[in-house]
Amino acid sequence: MTVIKNIAKDRILQITVVITIISLFFARPRIEDINFHTLYSILAMLTIIQIFSYLHVLDVLAYKLTASARSTRRLTAIFTILSIVSAMFLTNDITVLTLIPLYLTIAKRHNLPEILPVTLIGMGANIGAAFTPWGNPHNIFVVNRYNVSPLKFFSWSLPLLLVSLIIVLLFIFFVKDKPIPTVPLEDIRISVRPMVLTIAVSIFFFFGVFNIVPAIVAVILALIINPSIMLHVDYALLLTFTCFFIFISDIQQIPFIVTLISKTMFSEHSVFLTSIISSQFISNVPSTILIGKFTNYAEALFLGSNIGGFGSLVGSMANMLVFKSFVENGTVSKRKFFWIFSVLEFGGLIILTILGWIVLDFVI
Repeated sequence: MTVIKNIAKDRILQITVVITIISLFFARPRIEDINFHTLYSILAMLTIIQIFSYLHVLDVLAYKLTASARSTRRLTAIFTILSIVSAMFLTNDITVLTLIPLYLTIAKRHNLPEILPVTLIGMGANIGAAFTPWGNPHNIFVVNRYNVSPLKFFSWSLPLLLVSLIIVLLFIFFVKDKPIPTVPLEDIRISVRPMVLTIAVSIFFFFGVFNIVPAIVAVILALIINPSIMLHVDYALLLTFTCFFIFISDIQQIPFIVTLISKTMFSEHSVFLTSIISSQFISNVPSTILIGKFTNYAEALFLGSNIGGFGSLVGSMANMLVFKSFVENGTVSKRKFFWIFSVLEFGGLIILTILGWIVLDFVI
């Protein structure tokens, strides 16, 4: 019953279902347009993430690392780097939902700055998630849609990671530095055996994303480790993705829409810019699936969709979760947070867009 309630109250799913139902009046979805391998991969990803969440891996790392922080700037750097690394494996959503409330708890206890550190944690989550195929659901789609090999994928994501890392580390120097007392350690322990088994399952998941083994194998192995974990998986996200596929199957059968989108898909640069701009309005996940149906420029779509995660609040789901977490846990002006968050996000978006354009000109 709890699973059904969680699905029913998900706002993103509600909106997606309504839009999908409207699209059914114009066309009927085709079964071949639904990428089941992507859906299996996302289910496996969500299952593994839930196991890691129950093992409190991120909580332990955060407390261990922050115990060594002696200043506000160092604490911000620790949380930002942890956000980047965590998002590579646990996705940007889980990272944001775990680290931001934790940081704000420490900030309130010691009267630390909130707005800039929280913004940087959110940016770090988007940066880290872009690096791995499973960090973002739309990366899984790109890998499956274009049969991207591990070597090729990381040849795209590594330069983006390095450039983004430099930008966010420069932003850290804007944090006013002042000494803080030692952050006390919480007594949180990790069970070694489940941790080892979960890492093993994660390896199968990696193979599944790249079609080396069936993606569903990782789900089956996760069930063996902890069958009850399936009650806590984010099925709303899985259903949202299914609705995306149905919606896009419908609209790509409408001649006017096909003509309109096709006109923006004439080069790598046009695909790159279209994915960035559309992400600002409909978020980068549906944008990637939509554009992916009309282009073979996989590298440009990868860069555009991940860079498009910066900018507006709707650029990525993680951005919306950052704002939501701050509203629920922050103590300073929400309006001020929104404006500073937006300035930094759009600043990063502009810089990365310029660099991405150069990459398309001289590298790809």
